[in-house]
Amino acid sequence: HRVMSAPNLSGSHPTFFILVGIPGMEKSHTWISMPLCMMYSAALLGNSVLLVTIVKERSLHEPMYIFLCMLAVCDLLLSTATVPKTLGVLWSLSTQISFSGCLAQMFSIYFIFVAESAILLAMAFDRYIAICDPLRYTAVLTRSVVGKVGVVALIRSFCIMFPAIFLLKRLPYCGHNVMPHTYCEHIGVARLACADISVNIWYGVAAGFLSAGLDAISIAVSYVLILRCLWGLPSPRASPKALHTCGSHLCVIAMFYTPAFFSFLAHRFGQHVPLHVLISLANLYVVVPPMLNPIVYGVRTRQIREHVAHLL
Repeated sequence: HRVMSAPNLSGSHPTFFILVGIPGMEKSHTWISMPLCMMYSAALLGNSVLLVTIVKERSLHEPMYIFLCMLAVCDLLLSTATVPKTLGVLWSLSTQISFSGCLAQMFSIYFIFVAESAILLAMAFDRYIAICDPLRYTAVLTRSVVGKVGVVALIRSFCIMFPAIFLLKRLPYCGHNVMPHTYCEHIGVARLACADISVNIWYGVAAGFLSAGLDAISIAVSYVLILRCLWGLPSPRASPKALHTCGSHLCVIAMFYTPAFFSFLAHRFGQHVPLHVLISLANLYVVVPPMLNPIVYGVRTRQIREHVAHLL
């Protein structure tokens, strides 16, 4: 018996997880998959068109549009890390995911999410310099600075999310491998463990606050400073024009942070929120912002609108 129990203790991870989709809504999986598939296709098309337009058009090689390129790449990666697997689960084509594949997917989702949050903060700083200190805009936001911002966003994202892999690997799972979800999410995986997961919960809270939480606070501060600047402008016409450039960014921020924070907090502290609501929301926040971001920027930014029309 001792000989048999030793491998079980050392190999307490399941070989694979079975993703069951949205619990209680199994009969509607095919119907749910249709809008999800359409939104994913729209996200792929919109972000690809945005990327090609900005890369091909030399007049758009400015910091604001380079950050927009980074945002489009993050959107493409975030939706692609989750939606194909989700569709496979909803269509009952592929409900299994290996343990290491699950950890890789979980890491990818959070890594991209934290990087995207940093890019939204960089875009807020870009708007602040453009409105409050326009004469120094080209001196402050040089190409090397923009490149360094991108690299720092990736390094920070990696450092914040890498420990989560080991926090999940150290847990024993006692053969529990059926996960009520459509993709691998940190607390979703941790809840299958037959051990105390309070470290995982508090690490998730700390990681969320130190990344997206601080970014959201910094973005709010930058917009308070922008508003202060606008009130001090001598020309009454300057305010609406300057605010218009911030409108698209504010829409994107609202779409990115609102569902993500709600889902994040509800997963950890919302014991009374039904599971199918949590999982449906988790699916929406990885596909709705990537689908809407290029539309928001395309509709609200004249230069992009004109160049997309020219490209098409």
